[in-house]
Amino acid sequence: MRELGVELAGLLRPGDLAVLSGPLGAGKTTLVQGIADGLKVRGPITSPTFVIARVHPSLSGGPALVHADAYRLGGDLEVDDLDLDASLEESVTVVEWGEGLVEGLADDRLEISIERGESGEERTVRFRGIGARWEGIV
Repeated sequence: MRELGVELAGLLRPGDLAVLSGPLGAGKTTLVQGIADGLKVRGPITSPTFVIARVHPSLSGGPALVHADAYRLGGDLEVDDLDLDASLEESVTVVEWGEGLVEGLADDRLEISIERGESGEERTVRFRGIGARWEGIV
């Protein structure tokens, strides 16, 4: 998952919103760790479940990474309180558990669904690009 995140970081640019879904332990945070490595941002990258959102500034002049977790959010009003849209244009924003909550933040977004295989070791990752930004990319 980490290697996939590094590769994915090469496609991401300021203003991008990625929405991650999948069960507990699927590898969402590990994928974000790889994205962070690829974007060369300050870490460490840990699950933001209790903090809800963290901003990781770039160490290389690239975009910051905003890493958010919507698992404990109760609805749109709580998402609005995070002000994710305030930094959306200049950052790469990745939201775990954001499905059904953060789609209104941007017309273009990358939806990433992660499922564990039967043995628990393998993963199936599905990408769905929404909007003109992702046409022909995923």
